[in-house]
Amino acid sequence: MTRGFQPAANPSIVQTQTARAPGRAHVLVIGNEKGGSGKSTTALHIAVSLMVDGARVATIDLDARQGTLSRYIENRAAHAARKRVGLPMPHHAAVPLSTLDDRSAAEADERARLEAALEPAVGAADFVIIDTPGSDTHLSRLAHTWADTLLTPLNDSFIDLDLLARIDPDTLRVVRPSIYAEAVWKQRQVRALQGGRPVDWIVMRNRLSSLAARNKRDMAAVIETLAKRIGFRIAAGLSERVIYKELFLNGLTLLDLK
Repeated sequence: MTRGFQPAANPSIVQTQTARAPGRAHVLVIGNEKGGSGKSTTALHIAVSLMVDGARVATIDLDARQGTLSRYIENRAAHAARKRVGLPMPHHAAVPLSTLDDRSAAEADERARLEAALEPAVGAADFVIIDTPGSDTHLSRLAHTWADTLLTPLNDSFIDLDLLARIDPDTLRVVRPSIYAEAVWKQRQVRALQGGRPVDWIVMRNRLSSLAARNKRDMAAVIETLAKRIGFRIAAGLSERVIYKELFLNGLTLLDLK
């Protein structure tokens, strides 16, 4: 275990599974420093699911340069107009990185930009979903401190798992938490110091194969061990299907295919 890192106590997981605070949106951050894990696809599917259930949803894209979630929602609006169909739409905003040269000024600028997008959404919506970039940025770290729930999509691969933990190749034993797990722990500390409720962290296994392969079994065993060690819950995510890529062009989700 790396210096300074302490595993989350298991009771904290139970403590975080509480009802949404009255008058305040529940903030869901989709976070993983690995690109290509399905964060934007997951974000829109969750948003549509919540809206179908009658919730008011706001979405925020922090990966403004790539803008996958923003493009997904633009495609959705264009499809609805083109086909003259009604589709539930979230209130959406994108927060770009600061262009200031001075690091301190740039970080202050990004904090102000994020708060300007977040604070009205938190007061007006039932849920705010924040899509973060597949890299370590100041904006992403700030967003993690706002999370009531942190959802980490993870491709079912030991390559992606390496961001959460170092694994012994012979025994598949968890040697120590890795960079993203440590980053989450630090942001949990910041949130605690600010008086926020504990973060409910969920790791979602994406791109699951339908085959009962050895890698799939090994991943399941390692993730279950890691969950107990650093304090997260496990959820099944999106399977490996071409349809998710095809739906993007029309901004649709599986929930829209009736």
